[in-house]
Amino acid sequence: MNVLADTLFASEEKDILQEVMNIAFGQASADLAEVIDIFVILSVPDIQVVRDCDLPDYFRQEISCSGSVHIIEQSFLGKFSGQALLIFPSGAEKDLLKLFNSNNELGQIDIDIDTLEQETLMEVGNILIGACIGKIAELLQDIVTYDPPRLLAQDFSLQQASCAPVAKGSFAISIRTVFRFEQQNVEGYLFLITNQHSITWLKKALHAFLEAYE
Repeated sequence: MNVLADTLFASEEKDILQEVMNIAFGQASADLAEVIDIFVILSVPDIQVVRDCDLPDYFRQEISCSGSVHIIEQSFLGKFSGQALLIFPSGAEKDLLKLFNSNNELGQIDIDIDTLEQETLMEVGNILIGACIGKIAELLQDIVTYDPPRLLAQDFSLQQASCAPVAKGSFAISIRTVFRFEQQNVEGYLFLITNQHSITWLKKALHAFLEAYE
């Protein structure tokens, strides 16, 4: 965590949040592996607090790819609310389609290849985001609803990356993991962005989570 995070979360709270994120991202990985039968490797979740005006630079610094990207965005609403952003470098959709094609025989469907690639990105987003947010809600005793996911654009430039839903002059909590597929050279990034209005509830929920396991 960074300096801003240290001012918002006590040491014990940071440890609990890290554990909750580890469990949630692990569930997301397991759910995707069930669909495509391929092991997904996830990095240790990184939790940062970022001022809203710094979010575009933050995204560019955190994503180690140049050029255009594909972004699957989905808003989630509950006591823990915000946006999930699943980001792939341009070209990853072709490799992802191969993964799905080898397991689910998507190639047998009479449909345009570009449409198949877009649907594959959306499917991966549905699985990863839904499993991750759902597990967080389960662990922290929350109920969340989702807006439909959106593929923001083909060839979406990081220079245009939208800021998360935070009020001007405020800050966002970013939870990020990097994941890659063991059998393909595909790497992506999953960001969960929530605003400071969730912090009071989140701190209480983390302590309740700890008490339940003591």
